[in-house]
Amino acid sequence: MARIESKMLLLGTKAPDFTLIDAVTNKVVSLKDVRGEKGTVVMFICNHCPFVKHVNEELVRLCNDYRVTGFGFVAISSNDVENYPEDSPAEMWRTAQKNSYPFPYLYDETQEVAKAYDAACTPDFYLFDGELKLVYRGQLDNSRPGNGIPTNGRDLREALDSVLSNNPQRKDQKPSMGCNIKWKK
Repeated sequence: MARIESKMLLLGTKAPDFTLIDAVTNKVVSLKDVRGEKGTVVMFICNHCPFVKHVNEELVRLCNDYRVTGFGFVAISSNDVENYPEDSPAEMWRTAQKNSYPFPYLYDETQEVAKAYDAACTPDFYLFDGELKLVYRGQLDNSRPGNGIPTNGRDLREALDSVLSNNPQRKDQKPSMGCNIKWKK
């Protein structure tokens, strides 16, 4: 299990636009469709990564807790499905159903969206404010598979709370860590 850190896109970056197919509904979904009034969380995940499997329950809890406060959520899978068929749209559908994802799960077949966000790993998290400016990027929390720390979403929850209360974000944002995105050759 490779451990790759996120690249930490520059704070203040405007959210790159996208239009992708939702593997669950088979409908076209854009950034505009998932944008929240208070802010938007863009997550790069996949089906097979042990780091993502480890945080799936907390992702669902966190989204359910914060979407009612005006945040939008979306997950994107950008992995090469030719070499990683367990990340195919059909498997994305199964994973979303199994975990009761309350957010769209989009397939980035060309990998252009992952490149636009400078995504490096799964999971990789980006929080944009109501103006779609990046205010947080990094880890969900300190939990990793096998380290004995329970998932609680602390880092991302603190960032969401800071947006809600109009407080400045922490300066010491820690990169996310997980499996590398499986790039096409």
